[in-house]
Amino acid sequence: MKQITHQTFDEERALYAAQDTVVTDCAFDGPADGESALKESRNVQVQRCFFNLRYPFWHDHNLSIEDCELTPLCRAALWYSEDVQIARAKLHGIKAMRECARVSLRECDILSPEFGWSTRGVQMEDCTAESEYFMMRAADLHFKNVQMKGKYSFQYIENAEFDHCVFDTKDAFWHAKNVTVKSSVIKGEYLAWYSENVTFINCRIIGTQPLCYCKGLKLIECEMVDTDLAFERSEVQATLTAPIVSIKNPLAGEIRVPATEEIIMDIPEANGRVVMPGAQEETRTESVCVCACRCSGAREKTAVQ
Repeated sequence: MKQITHQTFDEERALYAAQDTVVTDCAFDGPADGESALKESRNVQVQRCFFNLRYPFWHDHNLSIEDCELTPLCRAALWYSEDVQIARAKLHGIKAMRECARVSLRECDILSPEFGWSTRGVQMEDCTAESEYFMMRAADLHFKNVQMKGKYSFQYIENAEFDHCVFDTKDAFWHAKNVTVKSSVIKGEYLAWYSENVTFINCRIIGTQPLCYCKGLKLIECEMVDTDLAFERSEVQATLTAPIVSIKNPLAGEIRVPATEEIIMDIPEANGRVVMPGAQEETRTESVCVCACRCSGAREKTAVQ
């Protein structure tokens, strides 16, 4: 392996098409303001380097990045690259990773709007992230112990698993397909609308109007906090461990919940069942609202005993 150490590069395509190379303690910065430092490279290891210029890792293969800093000026850092290992890195430029495949990230700090679009086979562990439109249209994801904050995350993703994660994010998992979330906390409004085959296991879900217009939705031993108008027009099988504020017009399936303040059934298509252990099973006539305590605008009302 060729060794490059303790150098500064600022010219255009400084190490273009590098192969079998280890780059250590170098800086990619300077007045020439060059782009694409390591574009089209193969079998390259980058260690303890500083990146302050644009587009350093495009069309790379078999790339390792360790203990590096990519600043906010290092925009669009990794695009169209495959077989990438990233550890203990700061990824702080906008659009830091897109259109990449088979990427592993460990102990990374991500501060990057529009991160991870159209990626495939991303594994992320022990990372923090702050982003808008995080991982949009990504597929084959495996996340463990990831803390994420932002808006509009995981939209249109497919085939993903999340374990022991904390997500503080609005409009997460919209149009997601074939997703499992385990032992995680998801906080934010309007969770997972229009999703298909999404399963939450032992999760804590916080926020208004979650899980509407879903197909194949499952919740297994989950807690829902401050959640009202949940499950509107969804096909759902749910076992909830704590009371919920209100449930509105589930189309099909069964929701088992200790208690709820309100069950709204005011469209003919709402055929989902709400079951509260110890209470008389709710009854329903067409276009009727069935309430535990209150409901406005219903033509008829049947109390759950």
